[in-house]
Amino acid sequence: MRSYDLSPLFRSTVGFDRLSRLLETATTGDEATAAYPPYNIEKMSEDSYRITMAVAGFGLDDLTITAHQNSLTVTGKAKKEEASGQFLYRGIAGRAFERRFQLADFIKVSNASLLNGLLHIELAREVPETMKPRTIRIDAAKDAPARIDAEPAPALTQQAA
Repeated sequence: MRSYDLSPLFRSTVGFDRLSRLLETATTGDEATAAYPPYNIEKMSEDSYRITMAVAGFGLDDLTITAHQNSLTVTGKAKKEEASGQFLYRGIAGRAFERRFQLADFIKVSNASLLNGLLHIELAREVPETMKPRTIRIDAAKDAPARIDAEPAPALTQQAA
């Protein structure tokens, strides 16, 4: 098991608590639960993403998607199937799961759909107008003093010499 001491990084920083939690979560994780269910993360355009999860055997009523602050949680609760026969091999996992994704600032869930055993979650970056860069128009001053081109006063010229 490997562990990293990140305290030297945070000695002189303020407000990076979320970053430290993100690093701790990334470094400590159970590899077995991290593989189920399998998923893809796609960048669709500059400001849109899609998470696709393989959730075969789960219906609409079995899945829950929760977005809270900068976290997205997908939970699947498998329903109990009554065995109609004897399985010789059971390869389709129907166990419950909880998958968490950390979202960057201004990433919002825009849509979710379930099609052919694939859960698609559409994400979009929505930067508020106050945070977007804007160009400030420069106006000419209305009451600007008139510029007078004149020779320097003789007193100033004599002092400089």
